[in-house]
Amino acid sequence: MRKLLFLFLITLVLGCDDSNFNNRNPYLPNYQFSFDINTNLPSYSNLQFPSNHIKIYPSNGPSSGVIVFNTGSTYNAFDGGCPNHDLSGCSILTVNGIEADCNCDFHENISYNLFTGQAPGEQYPLKQYRVEVIGTNIRVYN
Repeated sequence: MRKLLFLFLITLVLGCDDSNFNNRNPYLPNYQFSFDINTNLPSYSNLQFPSNHIKIYPSNGPSSGVIVFNTGSTYNAFDGGCPNHDLSGCSILTVNGIEADCNCDFHENISYNLFTGQAPGEQYPLKQYRVEVIGTNIRVYN
């Protein structure tokens, strides 16, 4: 019985590690950044409602910005650059409802779902960042 309990505790401890979080993408640099959003402030208040988003350009983060999206039960944060080709003027994503669109000439109208980060038929999903919610504050970091 003790061996079974010990095995269970080891599995629990090792299974809770989030260091395996992988958001590597060959087209988007891996920035180290952190910023906080207070949803009580007027400029961020629309994040209090499901399916709304904001785009933030942190000084030490991605030049294409970070899209923060309310899924209704949590928040997702994604890099604002198209994950399936090199950074360029056309690779900055535009948000339309619950989708982020990439409108480059050779990648016409690729739409990524902001709930999942996926786009049908594409090799890479949106590059996702970590999100921590504490009351009305949202911390986004990588």
